[in-house]
Amino acid sequence: MEATLISQGTDLMLYGMGTVFTFLTLLVGITSLMSSAVNRLAAEEPEVVSASTATAATQGSVEPRIVKAIQAALDKHRS
Repeated sequence: MEATLISQGTDLMLYGMGTVFTFLTLLVGITSLMSSAVNRLAAEEPEVVSASTATAATQGSVEPRIVKAIQAALDKHRS
């Protein structure tokens, strides 16, 4: 009787572990395929910077009232 019980337990264990291994292998494979497909289809396009944005970023021009508002918010946060 014990031999059949141990045999059934071993069979159940191997069936469960095989199921989990198969599922995880399929999951990794499908995820890899989807990742490569997305990378191939959605290639990054270079970001176009307009001339006005580029000059404002290089000059560092920020309105004084915005600077004061940011400074006041930082002071309040730190206190």
